Amino acid sequence: MATVELDAGRIHYRERGEGPAVVLLHGLLMNHTVWDSVLDHLPTGFRYVLPDLPLGAHPEPLRPGSDLSLRGLNQLVADFLAALDLHDVTLVHSDWGGALFLTAYGLDARVGRLIIFPSEAFDNFPPGLPGKTATLASFLPGGVTLALRQMRIGRLRRTPVMFGWMAKTPLPDALVHAWTEPGLRDPRIRADLLAYTRSGFDKRELVTNTEALRHFRGETLILWSSAGKVMPRSHGTRLAALIPRSRLVEIDDAYVLSMLDQPSAVAAAITEFLATSRATRS
Repeated sequence: MATVELDAGRIHYRERGEGPAVVLLHGLLMNHTVWDSVLDHLPTGFRYVLPDLPLGAHPEPLRPGSDLSLRGLNQLVADFLAALDLHDVTLVHSDWGGALFLTAYGLDARVGRLIIFPSEAFDNFPPGLPGKTATLASFLPGGVTLALRQMRIGRLRRTPVMFGWMAKTPLPDALVHAWTEPGLRDPRIRADLLAYTRSGFDKRELVTNTEALRHFRGETLILWSSAGKVMPRSHGTRLAALIPRSRLVEIDDAYVLSMLDQPSAVAAAITEFLATSRATRS
């Protein structure tokens, strides 16, 4: 994987293709491989960039003392776009909704379009049973290590408090082993995760920062899932009503990780949006 140095530390990322930049983000305790089932089916003519965010499955810890609060991670995403000199980016959000706040923080100058999968939004931080479980684990001695080990056990991973309501399709052991290896290997990776999960979430501020998306002027695809338990279905409708130049497409028979549950439908929706956006720019 390629790497880039930021003030916070070294970020690893994967990229392919050439053209307008499409940056695909991921959620907590995941990495860029969550997009593997979709990536091969996306159109050519774009530069796809997939960073490993410091959310617990990243390969290398950041510098001690780095700000990994919501605001700090937004700054990190903005710094990443700047370090690669990316402009007019199509920014793709999934599960972790923190980067939706780039607009609220005035950090979205390099973002031209949004694609928003089921993500934390409004006051849904941390989201549902999995989010509450992750938060509880982060405040228990040894809780994160225990949770990472439990994620490797299929019957536990498929329960609602872990990934049972995140993906309808059981997650492959190899995929989850890769997600959990960094945190089990290196306590500094776990420390990065804890710096985020313990940073605190003010409900009123979260709602205000989500609603700042009403000021985002780029085209936006809300690519939500119709079977929403962790990320409410109604939040997709609310975001579509909030963001001026947005359209809502629902993916059926999918939970939060629709790119794993319905990769063909997800790839088709992204392809149509990218083609339309490209035509608008020409």
